[in-house]
Parts: sequence; C-alpha cells; structure tokens
Amino acid sequence: MKVTISDLAKQAGVSTATVDRVVNQRNGVRPETREQVLTVADRLGYPVSIYPPITLDFLLPGSTNTYLNLLAQSLQAQDDLPFKARIRVHRMERFSDPNAVCKKLLSLRTDSDGIGMIVMDHPKVREAIRELNAAEIPLLMLVSDIPDTNRIGYIGVDSRAAGRLAGLLLGKFMKSTRRCKIALFAGSLSYRDHSEREFGFRQVLADEFPELTIVQLQENFDDWKRSYATTMRLLRIHRDLGGIYNIGGGNRGIAQALEEAGQAGKIVFIGHELTDHTRRFLLDGTMDAVIDQEPRREAREAVIALSRAARGLPVQSSNLTVGIQVIFRENIPAT
Repeated sequence: MKVTISDLAKQAGVSTATVDRVVNQRNGVRPETREQVLTVADRLGYPVSIYPPITLDFLLPGSTNTYLNLLAQSLQAQDDLPFKARIRVHRMERFSDPNAVCKKLLSLRTDSDGIGMIVMDHPKVREAIRELNAAEIPLLMLVSDIPDTNRIGYIGVDSRAAGRLAGLLLGKFMKSTRRCKIALFAGSLSYRDHSEREFGFRQVLADEFPELTIVQLQENFDDWKRSYATTMRLLRIHRDLGGIYNIGGGNRGIAQALEEAGQAGKIVFIGHELTDHTRRFLLDGTMDAVIDQEPRREAREAVIALSRAARGLPVQSSNLTVGIQVIFRENIPAT
C-alpha cells in the first residue's frame, strides 16, 4: 500500500503542511521536528528525495561459501529503499591476508559514504579501521564482529550462543549413536565469529557431555572441496566417528563425503546457514540441524543502517540484533 503525506503526518504527529515543508525543503520547521518527520518517513518507506544519492561499500570474503554468495546477492538487490544508495559489493579472494584486506579497505575511503565488512580481527585490520574512523566514514560489521572499533553496530547472531546451541544439539543427538568422537570444522579461526562459535561449542561439551571427544579441528576456509577431502580422510582414520560440527561453510563437501562413505544419517551432522544445499541435506537426512541467520534480512538491515549513518541520522544498534533460528527437516521454511 502506498504511503501518503497524510499517513506520514499522522504517524509523525504533525500537520500535512509541516510534512510538505520538510519534503520540499522549505523553511519554517524546527530541526527536531524535521528529524522526526524524516525518521518516520524512513520507517514507513516514504520516498524523501532531499538527500543526494550515496555510495555504500560492502567487503566480503570471496569464496565458494553459498551463504556469502546469497548475502552478496541480497545486498545488491536492495534497490527499493526510500533513500537511494549505490551499492558496491567487493569480494576478497585473499580474505585471510590482513595486508590485502587493509589495502582494499583503505582504497574505499576516497569515495565511500559507508562501509560494511566481514573481516578478521587482526591488529593491522584494526589500524585500517582506525584510519577509516578518522575519515569519519560510518562502519558496520557483518556476521563477524570486531568490538571496540567505533563501528555503528554489528549485524549478526551471538556467535558464542550459536556455538553453545550447536554443542547442545549435537550432544543430545549423539546419545543415540553410542559413539563419542567428534570432528570440528571451521572456515578460519581468524574470524571472531568462528572462534566464538568454537568456544561456545567446547563450553557445552565440557559442561554437559564430557564423554564426547573432539578428535580433530580443521580449518577448511569455507571451501567445499577441501572439506570433502578432509572428511574422507577422517572417516578412514576414525571409523567410529559419531558427530561433525561445521562452524562455517563447506557443508556440501562434508555431505558428499558422508554420502559416498555410506555414513549419511549415521553420523550426526550440524552446520550453519539454510541454503539450497543444506535444505537438501536436511530433507534426505544427511544433516540433522542447521543454525540460520537470515542473510536477506541482514542485507536489508545493513543497507538501511549504513544509509542512515551516512546521512547523519541516528542508528539504534539494538535494532540490528539477529535472532538464532534452528531449522530441522520438519520446519524448513517454504521460501
């Protein structure tokens, strides 16, 4: 339904004449009232064109990670917002190289009005972020947080809680397998979200399931082919492997190895992010549960938050929290 000036005036608690003056950039409106009208217009999706177009940049790892590909596509699809923004998504092939990441970040400061990023927590990266702060460019952390960096906020789940949830689920499921060995995969522990998921996972195992043993922690850099090769090797070495928790990407490779080895449905397998691949693995029983964080919603909230910050409007960091959703075969969303 199209939002009218009358709708906007009612929601903002002002007259239609006041809204008309704000929309058409005329004088006679107090600054606080103007701010109130603009905030309500943003919330209702009323197209206010008093601001010039802005450029927002998003720096993401460049990998075969299906979730990251979906996030990138969702960011580029945000073209229906009332405050127009040109969105540029940059994929970093050398995402584990802090020098390359810093160089890319600093190259954006000349013409960017806001930067969202998924980067590792590294001293050199923090220094680059400090330089961007000095240039007064709004910064937003996505998926993996770097706290104490003067960013406008963090959009993503509580990673430690997500890891604890994965540990609880895997421990409960494994009680019926009578196996005690677990393999743990991570994209890269240089990312705070992966290291915090690991920490939360180990916490629950130590507290609730001390009989379970992690036989290997493998970084796979979200590469499904690397995950496939590692899983095949693990299955040969540990024939009594009972569970796999994949912190990051690469679920496709793990599932393929389990299927080829005849272990699909026999080894408890828990991972992250609902994609076309993990949806299929849940349906055929290869995966037992997926912990999801809704990349389409993350993308929209990220663009809105950075757009507001770039135009000097307030951003409520509490509104950026993403809830943890556990998906089983029985509750897979229709779309």
